[in-house]
Amino acid sequence: MRVLSAVVALVPLIAACSPSGDGASSRGGPDASYDVVIENGRVVDGTGAAWYYGDVALQGDRIAAIGPRGAFRESRVTQRVDATGHVVAPGFIDIQAHSIGHYMRGDGLGISMVTQGITTAIHGEGSSLGPVNDKILAAETDTSARRVLEGFRGDHGFGLWLEYMVARGASQNIGSFLGDGTVRVYAKGEEAGALSAAERDTMQAAVRRAMEDGAFGLASALIYPPNTYASTEELVEASKAMAPYGGVYITHMRSEGDKFLEAIDEALRIGREGGVPVEIYHLKASGPRNWPKMPLAIAKIDSARAAGQDVQADMYLYPAGGNSFAACIPPKYAEGGRLLENLKDPAKRATMVAEMHAMDAGYENLCEIASPANVMVVGFKKPELMQFEGKRLSEISAALGKDWAEVIIDLNVEEELGLGEILFLMSEENMKLQLQQPWMKFGTDASSQDPATAQGMTHPRAYGNFPRIFSKYVRGEPVIALEDAVRKASSAVATRLMITDRGVLKEGLKADVIIFDPATITDNATFEKPHQLSTGVRDVYVNGVAVVLNNAHTGAKPGVVVRGPGWRR
Repeated sequence: MRVLSAVVALVPLIAACSPSGDGASSRGGPDASYDVVIENGRVVDGTGAAWYYGDVALQGDRIAAIGPRGAFRESRVTQRVDATGHVVAPGFIDIQAHSIGHYMRGDGLGISMVTQGITTAIHGEGSSLGPVNDKILAAETDTSARRVLEGFRGDHGFGLWLEYMVARGASQNIGSFLGDGTVRVYAKGEEAGALSAAERDTMQAAVRRAMEDGAFGLASALIYPPNTYASTEELVEASKAMAPYGGVYITHMRSEGDKFLEAIDEALRIGREGGVPVEIYHLKASGPRNWPKMPLAIAKIDSARAAGQDVQADMYLYPAGGNSFAACIPPKYAEGGRLLENLKDPAKRATMVAEMHAMDAGYENLCEIASPANVMVVGFKKPELMQFEGKRLSEISAALGKDWAEVIIDLNVEEELGLGEILFLMSEENMKLQLQQPWMKFGTDASSQDPATAQGMTHPRAYGNFPRIFSKYVRGEPVIALEDAVRKASSAVATRLMITDRGVLKEGLKADVIIFDPATITDNATFEKPHQLSTGVRDVYVNGVAVVLNNAHTGAKPGVVVRGPGWRR
């Protein structure tokens, strides 16, 4: 398992946040002084309350005051920003970011993300880069990556990793869950099988220390090795360790297809027995044969909530998902980090092909569920294979004259497991139904991109997930109201993760503020031409510093580490 490279490829809060009295507080006057005053905009504060006309004053890294239009006309202001015709809202919080590689090795500007209005990125689905021990280092095949990971050893390795990313310079705030795959390797290595008593103790100790370092909880990705090796009981024990710290169990479930409802049952059991809230990553019913299950899934979640269990979910706004092209190979062949070795073994080939064709081979085979015609292959590096970039698996199979399962094996060998896939799996009707649920929120499930340097194909959600909410489902259809969309993109995540100092526009909270045009905000990226920035988010402030002004990145990197409720200084 390539720990770093795999990640690269792959409250009490706000109860009284809505304006009071005539719609706002009335601070201001000739004796008041502010760095920035945003004037004449439609304030959508993130609580779900109706918009109102108002002005927002920023001082340092805080929202200093909110008032009716003209409230700060006599105040001393360094910069006045006219938001006429625009919405002023809290910065969006991405509950499922994958920009670890960008912040570890890139320029830290987060261009495709901040231009969507995303001011805070929460990472960790399945894997994180801390904590580190000998087992973690043994699993990392990249020498340069191992040198960096060495710095995250010790009891507070998780916290050291978060601080390292921000110290390099970040345009977004950065936080993370503890990846279950990481903590499993930390305890046991890359082998499958149940944890021994000693390994379980090691796992639970690592979970407790990560929570004290500011992890938001434990994040599993149960279709990917080594996460898939974790039993329900193991995840319950890990959850018990984080429960006293207010951790959340967030999961890419063991199935989003044929065993979709059973996977929800497992997640609910982990939450109940572990004593923690449950969050389901990118809720979806994958494949046409599973689309009718979505109303049943929503009913299952609603029933659990009615019975007093804290379970919620999030989603992205596209009918296709994306992951590693190797994810369609039975995970047992990745045990011990030997996937590439096993793919090269001709004695295993026939069995692998048969298992990939089977409807139920004991693992979540999304290539079979989607069908080869709905699998787009991306990420080719070898010149002789670039002709297949963005092509469907069925097309590549026909061009090579090979069975599609054999193509999966051969291309993964040729590109050394570096390929990705985009899987067209979801129903638009289901997506609209999900959007309307009060417990829904949003995540990109993507890494930051820069269209000036990006090569090859990627999922358009890396550029357009949040603007798509407003262009397609608020303005276009419409499916949800503007105020609800802003709430689900901001305070819904903040309350879920107990981030108490941001997520709404309220005096005294951190000044993560965006200004966008509700009439023009648009996702421009497509599956065929993904490397296009969204438009319509005019200005973005992170901790009071302008990161985007007049639709252009300023180069500023004011991001800080955001931490969960278990953090111990």
